[in-house]
This record gives sequence, C-alpha cells and structure tokens, in this order.
Amino acid sequence: MDCGGCAAKVRGAVERLPGVAEVDVALMAERLRLDLDPHQTSPDAVVGAVRALGFGIESKAPENPTVAPARRWYKTGKGRLVLGTGALLIAAFVAHLTLPPVVAHWAFILATLIGVTPVARRAVAMTRAGMPFTIEMLMSIAAIGALVIGAAEEAAFVVFLFAVGEMLEGLATDKARDGIRALAALVPRTALLEDGAEIREVAAERLRIGHVVLVRPGDRLPADGTVIEGVSGVDESPVTGESVPALKEPGAGVFAGSINTEAALRVQVSREAADNTIARIIRLVEEAESARAPTERFIDRFSRIYMPAVVGMALLVALVPPLAFGLGWGDWIYRALALLLIGCPCAMVISVPASIASALSAGSRHGLLMKGGAVIEAAARTTHVAFDKTGTLTHGRPVVTDVIPLSGSETDLLALAAAVERGASHPLGQAIRIRAEADGVLGPAATAARAIPGKGAEAVIEGATVTVGSPRLAKEIGAMNATATTSAAALEEEGKTVVVVARGDTPLGLIALRDELRADAAAAMRQLRGKGIAALMLTGDNPRTASALADELGLDHRAELLPEDKVAAIRELASGRQVMMVGDGINDAPALATAQVGVAMGSGTDVALETADAAILRNRVSDVAGLIALARATIANIHQNMTIALGLKAVFLVTTVLGITGLWIAILADTGATVLVTANALRLLLFRPQRMIQDTSPRA
Repeated sequence: MDCGGCAAKVRGAVERLPGVAEVDVALMAERLRLDLDPHQTSPDAVVGAVRALGFGIESKAPENPTVAPARRWYKTGKGRLVLGTGALLIAAFVAHLTLPPVVAHWAFILATLIGVTPVARRAVAMTRAGMPFTIEMLMSIAAIGALVIGAAEEAAFVVFLFAVGEMLEGLATDKARDGIRALAALVPRTALLEDGAEIREVAAERLRIGHVVLVRPGDRLPADGTVIEGVSGVDESPVTGESVPALKEPGAGVFAGSINTEAALRVQVSREAADNTIARIIRLVEEAESARAPTERFIDRFSRIYMPAVVGMALLVALVPPLAFGLGWGDWIYRALALLLIGCPCAMVISVPASIASALSAGSRHGLLMKGGAVIEAAARTTHVAFDKTGTLTHGRPVVTDVIPLSGSETDLLALAAAVERGASHPLGQAIRIRAEADGVLGPAATAARAIPGKGAEAVIEGATVTVGSPRLAKEIGAMNATATTSAAALEEEGKTVVVVARGDTPLGLIALRDELRADAAAAMRQLRGKGIAALMLTGDNPRTASALADELGLDHRAELLPEDKVAAIRELASGRQVMMVGDGINDAPALATAQVGVAMGSGTDVALETADAAILRNRVSDVAGLIALARATIANIHQNMTIALGLKAVFLVTTVLGITGLWIAILADTGATVLVTANALRLLLFRPQRMIQDTSPRA
C-alpha cells in the first residue's frame, strides 16, 4: 500500500463483507486486522477480496511486529509499469518520427491500451467491491475516452505520467517506513548465550527470560535485561534519543538495541524478543495509525462526496455545452476527461496520514511517542500542562536527609519505619528502606501491613499499630504534638518532605527526605511559557515543600492532593481549556486518563508505553515542550498539505473548464500535488526536539 487511498480501498472492500466488523488497515505497517464471524464469511473470502484489488496478503504473527524490507523501485509492480509504459511511449514517439502517421497513431493507441490495462483491471475489481469512484476508474475512463476522440498521443502520455505518480507515491511512503525499519534493525540478530561453562552464539529471537548473555564492548544488547556483572557506559540513544551514555552496573536495567561502549557486561534477560522495548515501540508506532485524527476522518468523508460530485460535473461539462449551445462535442468531452483527472482526491486523502506517519516516525527516534493522529491534534491544542512532582519534575529517587527521634534512638526509629515500609512501592518508602539497609539496621517483624493512598502506610509490630506517613495523617490519628509540628515545619521550609513515625497516637520521631529537581525542569518551564502554555504542579506533598519547589521552577502548584484530588483538579482545569497531564504513569493513572492528553514519563517502562496517550522515554521534562512542538508542527504541516491539494485542484479545475489546460497537464497537476504533499510531510522526519523548542511559533 502506497498511500491513504490504498488503505481506504482495502478497508472499503473488506468492511462490505457480511460478518466483518472493526476493520483496521495500517498503512505504514501494511497490516489488516478485523473482527470476523466465520459463519458468515470465511477468512479465505477476506483474502480473496483483498487480492481482487491487486494487493498481496498473507498471515503474519501479531507478536512479531515488523515492516517488510524495502525493495528497489524497479522491482515493484508500479516500477515495472513505469518502465513498461515509458518504453512503449518512446517506441510510439520513434514511430511518429520515422513511420507513416497512421502507423504512429496506432503505436500510441497500443501504448495506451497496454499501459491502461492493469489500471482498468483494478478499477473493475474495485467497482465490483462497491467502490466505483476511484482514481483507477477515472484514469481508465479518461485514457479510453481520449482514444475515442482521437487524442491518442496525450492518452499515452497521461498513462505514463499516472504510472510515474503511482511509483513516486510508493517511494515516498517507503521513505516514511524507513523510520520503523531502522528501529527494527537496532536489535542484533544473534547473541552470545552462556550455556553452563560455554558461550555459544544463538539467534536473539530464541532468548528466553532468565537466560544470561555476554555483551562485549561495541556490541548491541540483544534483549532487555538486568546487568548482573560488569560496569560500563551504555549508549541508549538508539532507544531513548539520549546522547550521553548511561553508567550501568549490577542491578541496572538495559534495553535491547543499546550499545555497550566500554567493558564487557553479563546481562540476565528480562523480556523475550517479541516484548522487548524496541518491539513495543514499533508496535506502539504501528498501532498509533489506528487512532485516526478527526481531520483525517473528515477528509475521508469529504472525498466520498467529492469524487461523485466531480464525475457529475464532468458529465455536465461534456453534455451541456454541446446540447444547450451547439458547441463541439470533441472539445467539451476532452475538457470533461481532463476534469476527471483533476478531480482525483489522492493528494487530499494522503495529506493527513502522510504527515501523521512522518511525525510518529520522527518522534519515535527522539523518545517522543504519541498514540495516533487524535493525540497529535489534541496535544497541538494544549494550553495548560499539569505536572506530577515525584518522578516527573524530580528524579523520583528521594534520599533520607534527617532522622529525628522524639523518643528512643535514631536506629530504633529507622528500624520501625523500615519494617512498615518493607514491601512499599512508593519512592519515599523505598528510600527509607534503602537508608536502613545502608546503615545495617534490621527492622522487627511486621504484620498486617497496608498502604494508605496519598498519606502513608501502617503495620502491626509487637502488637501495636505503627504508622509512617505525612504530618496530615499524623494529625488525623492524633499523633502530632507541638514538638513534632515545629520540627516538621522547619524541615518543610527547607524544601524537604517529612514523614512522621507513630505508635498508636504517640509520635516517635520524624524522617525528612529530599528529592532533587531534574536538571532541565526549570528550563522546561521557561520553554512552555515561551509557547504561551501555563504550567501547574500537582503533588501529594505538604504545602511548604511544594511551595519551595514551585518557587524554584516559577510555576503554580497545588499540594496535599490525593489521587482523587488530582482528578478533580484536572477536571476543574480542563473547563474551557486543553490540559495535558504529565506523570510517572503509575500513581497518576487516574489523572492521566482524565486529562485531554496524558503523558507518561519513563524509559521504556510498561506503564509509560501502554497506559497514557503519549510517552517521553528520555525522562527529560524539556521533552514535554518538544512533544508539543512536534504536534504543532504536524498540524501546521497538515494545513499546508490541504492548502496545496485543494489550491491546485481549484486552479486547474477552472483552467480545465476554460480549455486552458489539457489532459497531460491535468494528470501532471494531480501527480504533482500528491508528490508535493508527500514531500512536505516527509519534512517532519527532520524534526529535532531541541531545535524546535527554541521556536515559540507553531510553524513547521
């Protein structure tokens, strides 16, 4: 499939079959998915319907998302048609120069008939499938009609130009697919697998979870995994776009397709080939095509009305002047045939999907993933961005800075807190546990442990309930005295997060933690302001800590928010505004789902890739501005494409009716518009986030 029109033809032919529903045709992935009732239509019937249109089709395992390798243009069906029609046209011109006029005339007729035959076959197949108004049908009528009125030379030239235009569409679409092919090529085909005391080379796709592989300096990692031995810098730019190699040591996660730069690593595989980060990114980019933009849907609906209208207009042009005013039939039929070619909506139909496909491909190369055209359009309209604090504006790796016992020792206080947080997934709980392990503190046995969302955690230790939570939670349970209140306030003024450890209603002490802001967070806020976008921080942290961080970044904030409070804040903010929510994709899932656009941060995590509308793989806050810049550039590109397509159509419709331009100009205008639109869309492949975020305008 070479353009959005091809995808529409496949979709139209298949969805008319009984028992077929939810038809999804992905142009870039060249994939067809549908729900089928085999009692009404067999799978073979679906295959037959697609092949009848002239497309090849075969089954493909859905767990292995790949894009077919590119073929040389002259080896494709459309390339051979160009060569064939070109050779015939040259032969006809040679005959015109060297042979009698009658022989030359028949040479042009023969060239036209041979060249238009495969086009006419497709037109007939599509008519049988219930789609009579296609470019193939218009082309066939125009070429044969030109022969009837004696314009054989122009007919042959028009057939050749049509073949060239079809081939150029294929080349342009293939260029857009190169981005996905490049991703697929990142993962090496082989891996060095440890098999007992031996190391043997195996196919990377045969690696299983738990296998251990050796990755030498200069090698690409064959799978997602965890480093179990060795320390080395790993270039993750092929996956995340981050240019600075990341230090990897035992316990660190690594991505398939990354490049080991310094020393040998032993890596334990954590994901199979079909589920590694590269495969999931490819799958996301491919599936994003299914989320078609509202503009694209409108263009599809418009083209279904537009083509019959043009055919009707061509009939009027052919019939009314000769019948009503006695003008020459040949001249007005000629103009009507040219009008048919001008009326082809190819450029208009491809204007949106070509831009969307290029944007998705460009974004994936820079760690900016958006799930389809609908998300791109929504992101381009963003007026406000709400940020989670922990793990988004900050690194999400808080460290314990102060341990202040109100009774007993620091060791006892830390031991109790660590016991309560033993199974915690929240960053604050993990930080307390890490500090206890580093100090060699062993906590007592705890039972009935549970998290208190947005507030803290509690467990039963030696028959008493021990709570570790925010000062607000401590107040609720009556475990906040004057000393604790004063100490907590002082720590919060320093921008630290405070948790209170209490046994029953007795405060035992305070633990202060600090999570440092990301290095680019302040610059990201300036970039957003430069684009006229307001920013807001939503956090469950206390007001003093939130205020200290918000002042440092220069943005508004709301503090002490539970997950449901964040949802309410997003709903309030979204009243009359276009809101983008940026979070870590785990604790912020409800808020991400509530916002018009939910963006998850995280280097290839399941949640970052699968739960939100978009994902930022590099964990850079500044990439939020880059993502919005890409979305705005894409929408501007779509508007440019529609202007080119409709503008050229309007000009040549008028000149054709007036007799200024003829058949070959008509097909050249149609082909030229399609090529211009596609070439303009391919400009998005040159997108660079760091360059675009400096430009505060919405231009491409």
